[in-house]
Amino acid sequence: MKILFICTHNRCRSILSEAIVNQLAGQEIEARSAGSQPAGEVHPLTLQYLKAAGYATDGLSSQSWDDFEQFGPDVVVTVCDSAAGEACPVYFGKTLKVHWGLNDPSKITDEQAQADAFGQVISEIESRAQALKRIAAAKLDGDALRVALNKIGAN
Repeated sequence: MKILFICTHNRCRSILSEAIVNQLAGQEIEARSAGSQPAGEVHPLTLQYLKAAGYATDGLSSQSWDDFEQFGPDVVVTVCDSAAGEACPVYFGKTLKVHWGLNDPSKITDEQAQADAFGQVISEIESRAQALKRIAAAKLDGDALRVALNKIGAN
């Protein structure tokens, strides 16, 4: 299964999702991330907290969703509310789209609160990655896939 995680700036939540899903479910899922208005760089704290949690950060970059037409995702997952409301590129056409909102830990200014928020978001993505792995292994499609993916985002 190919999944494209979308967040407006593609510098925190979508990057976290890409790295964690690839490491925890890479046998079943190929994850990428992109933004509608990419920042051009990954937030330094995103990389710091991924490394601290034991995740590889090599190759992570802030990219435009326009760069992924050839990727052909099976599923597009928006992880920020603003991206969920945007009109997607035409090439997403028949791709299954779901929204899994995540809080943005990079916007918190208090250092300890920010560390706690990154930990919480990483834990949430880890849980979702395990659920995704089970769904991909079950080879769900159509309505069954949509229902299962929406259930993950509701938890």
